[in-house]
Amino acid sequence: MKISTYLNDGAETYGVVLDDGGIVDMGPRIGAKYPTLKSVLEAGALSEVADAAAGQSADRRMDDVTLLPVIPNPGKIICIGLNYRTHVEEGGRAIPEHPMIFMRFPEAQVGHDQPLVRPKISHIFDFEGEMALIIGPGGRHIPEAASLNHIAGYSCFNDGSIRDWQRHTSQFGGGKNFFRSGSFGPWMITPDECGAPDTHTLITRLNGEEMQRATTDDLLFNVPQLMAYCSTFIPLNPGDVIVTGTTGGVGFYRDPQVFMKPGDVIEVEVTDIGILKNTIVDEA
Repeated sequence: MKISTYLNDGAETYGVVLDDGGIVDMGPRIGAKYPTLKSVLEAGALSEVADAAAGQSADRRMDDVTLLPVIPNPGKIICIGLNYRTHVEEGGRAIPEHPMIFMRFPEAQVGHDQPLVRPKISHIFDFEGEMALIIGPGGRHIPEAASLNHIAGYSCFNDGSIRDWQRHTSQFGGGKNFFRSGSFGPWMITPDECGAPDTHTLITRLNGEEMQRATTDDLLFNVPQLMAYCSTFIPLNPGDVIVTGTTGGVGFYRDPQVFMKPGDVIEVEVTDIGILKNTIVDEA
């Protein structure tokens, strides 16, 4: 099951995405009980969403709505840095002994097919294609063996980075949190439809040219390890997001360097999960 969050007459709603791009709107069906996808996850009610959508015709089409980030207001967006060997090596860093953690704010993300904003203060705007996990049942001290039971679904993420600001400190925070600089979508796909998290290929394309490619079994810290590690220091709650890291090929380390500019189209594909596409605009 694929579920997108979007605006319907200016109000946030969510729906099940059909294979032809139609959306079965959950608002008029179960929206009174579960007004957002996050509330569905908090209630453990994905099966009710599936039942409500079964046999229904599309109410809208993806091309006709404004898509929002899959979870517009997650309690936490936990990002993992330096989690592919190729990305570590292109930056000349040592392989980390533990996952490198930084956070993104909800205001720093947009949905599929919405513009990413290059800020006025810097034009060193880089791409980072990644696979994201959306937490279903919450927990603390989640063992690796049980970790996949806590994942509601998977999505694509572009951890858009303002590289000079990222290097103001060793913590990355400023450069990773410019307003509307990253994207999350186009949907959450449930694990039964996309397979295990280490079976995918991650591809980033800029204006149709492939810039990044890796298989998700190349993660230095795999999904069960990340789930266990993150839930050790903080409880994971329904709707929280873990962004698993990018591979080599980012624009900053290319020769010559390549950065996103207005008019560019950036795509992040995770096979069997989806393709996240955004255009670039300048900050007004």
